[in-house]
Amino acid sequence: MATSTVTAPGRAPYENWRPPVVGVSLLVPVGADCIAVADLRGMLMLPAGGVYEGQALHEAGRRVLADPSGELQLLRRVTVDRVQMRRRKVITHVMAAAPLTREAVTGLIYRDARATVRVMPTMQFLDQTWPAGRRRLLVSLQALATGEAARMEGGVVCAASPRGLAA
Repeated sequence: MATSTVTAPGRAPYENWRPPVVGVSLLVPVGADCIAVADLRGMLMLPAGGVYEGQALHEAGRRVLADPSGELQLLRRVTVDRVQMRRRKVITHVMAAAPLTREAVTGLIYRDARATVRVMPTMQFLDQTWPAGRRRLLVSLQALATGEAARMEGGVVCAASPRGLAA
């Protein structure tokens, strides 16, 4: 007896119909136990923005958080998180910055004028963020502490590829 698989009507299989969405998220440590977060009318998140085609990650990161004083230094990419959505892939690069002081954070300007950049204890932020963001932040903090870059596929931490974290 032959078996066949039938997909439910109206349900398309997961495939990339459009190019991936590529973004950059900034992990800015403040002191030993705090981070800089964007507060958009009560919604807390790591400062994030898009990456244009052909744009360097450091350049995209500087567009997310403008720093007139020049104290914000993006050091390196700590995590790459790839998630397959229904019709396209979303790739988020987490960039770590050199630690800042509370005073330096007050001078940062977020790309969205409706949001404010503020300093928040890391543990408090972890308690208030959504699960996928919490997982990404924890993996990024571990990668920052160990010096080894991390790679995530669909929310699962994977072994680093031998060729690095190529997009």
